[in-house]
Amino acid sequence: MRRPRQWPRRTRLQMRSSPRGRASASEIWRPKASSRLASSLRPAPPPAPGYVANPPYRDVGRDKFNAFAENAFKIVRETPVSTFSIDVDTASYSWVRASLNNNVLPQPASVRTEEMVNYFNYDYAPPKTTAQPFNTNVAVFPSPWSPGRKLVRIGIKGYTVQKTTRPRANLVFLIDTSGSMNDPNKLPLVQKSLNMLLDELDERDTVSIVTYAGGAGTALQPTPASQKAKIRSVIDNLGAGGSTAGAEGIRQAYQLAEANLDKNGVNRVILATDGDFNVGITDQNELKGYIERERGKGVFLSVLGFGMGNYNDALMQTLAQNGNGTAAYIDTVAEARKTLVEEAGSTLFPIAKDVKIQVEFNPAAVAEYRLIGYETRALNRDDFDNDKVDAGDVGSGQAVTALYEVVPVGGKRTMEDLRYGAKTNAAAKGSSEIGFVKIRYKLPKSNTSRLISTPIDARFETRSFEAAPRDARFATAVAGFAELLRGGRYTGTMSYDDILRIASAARGPDEYGYRSEFLQLVRAARSARTMAQLEQ
Repeated sequence: MRRPRQWPRRTRLQMRSSPRGRASASEIWRPKASSRLASSLRPAPPPAPGYVANPPYRDVGRDKFNAFAENAFKIVRETPVSTFSIDVDTASYSWVRASLNNNVLPQPASVRTEEMVNYFNYDYAPPKTTAQPFNTNVAVFPSPWSPGRKLVRIGIKGYTVQKTTRPRANLVFLIDTSGSMNDPNKLPLVQKSLNMLLDELDERDTVSIVTYAGGAGTALQPTPASQKAKIRSVIDNLGAGGSTAGAEGIRQAYQLAEANLDKNGVNRVILATDGDFNVGITDQNELKGYIERERGKGVFLSVLGFGMGNYNDALMQTLAQNGNGTAAYIDTVAEARKTLVEEAGSTLFPIAKDVKIQVEFNPAAVAEYRLIGYETRALNRDDFDNDKVDAGDVGSGQAVTALYEVVPVGGKRTMEDLRYGAKTNAAAKGSSEIGFVKIRYKLPKSNTSRLISTPIDARFETRSFEAAPRDARFATAVAGFAELLRGGRYTGTMSYDDILRIASAARGPDEYGYRSEFLQLVRAARSARTMAQLEQ
């Protein structure tokens, strides 16, 4: 008589995380080691004649990105003021790299120029004291793709929090263990990534783990980061299966973070997912409202995205931007190391929040301007002085760069002035300034903003592109590359070969090889195919 099949015994962790001892939908049954060994020694039956193995199923082409209109030129006499929130996210660059490494051009909506530029660190002068968290760095130089026009580079560099004096971290790892994460570049890469981050923490820090699939549950109660073996055991034993109750996972993660809140430390939920929420609250506006309310309690949210084919970038951006955190896309172990080891301080420890930039251009010197990138970070003019309006955050040691393309008065215009438009006033005509930069920010524990201002004048201008600061030229190459990937509406005859020439000449010191890798991506773009070509 055949013996009934014996199901493997659940672990204590699984019993604790399941109501009344029942298995939750997120649990993955693992056979005992002895069973695995026995099955591995059993020879597999030979395949039938003519049998061809199918590759494992993978989602293709279901990635979601919010489409946005590219910033156009504006006439200074009509709209002299440009206002936006800074952005230190880097997810777009990693996504572009993953696409090009698959010999596919990225979707235009996935290319956010500011995230491409801000992927790289720049040698801006850091602030001298922590009383002012960053300095403003300005450069003005000729545009390499539009003769007669100029580029204005605005850079800020945050001070670096020393490891010995940094605040305590109360972290909740919120891990997607749904079926969509069952792919080598998803959950297994999540596990490697979080283990790397764990190595950067010490006995001052606390780690909790919440997982979600069809339901959500606490896999690890708050545990000192010094107990690394215990934390790793939970991370390493995760498995993927079931639907995706992401909103319930977020709710439980915030609840756990608030229960262990440290008013003098950093309290952060770190979400690792492909963004495929299909159970519970799935509407972006509902999730946005919830996260905004939780942000006010002192808990921030950072998002680590994984995988291709079913990646929901639109949701990831919404969560990170409203959770006072960064959004990164992890496509390789090397990227995990960059984000969570080399840049752990900037990822975890903010030095300023609600950072806004406002630039007023002088109509006597500038006829038109356009902000290159930052389309999804645009603010109204009156938002700048309103401390109730949320904006981006700057982490320890981070550099943030913004580029404007300007048409000097007398240069080739993209639009004519209005017949009845306002005339330039006498004060503007008498000034040597191109414009004026204002940066407003709050310290991490403050609700009142502070102001830094800098005039843009001849002190910062160079007569040739080749004489511009090296980092400004490299940032220009990256921005030009992003603009070409988006269609090249404003880059004239600029080609990938031109980008290579500029970036090669401005590469400079490249300790980790990121700039050299960029050159390889530009070369890859010359022969990559579009998604439409793949489908033919």
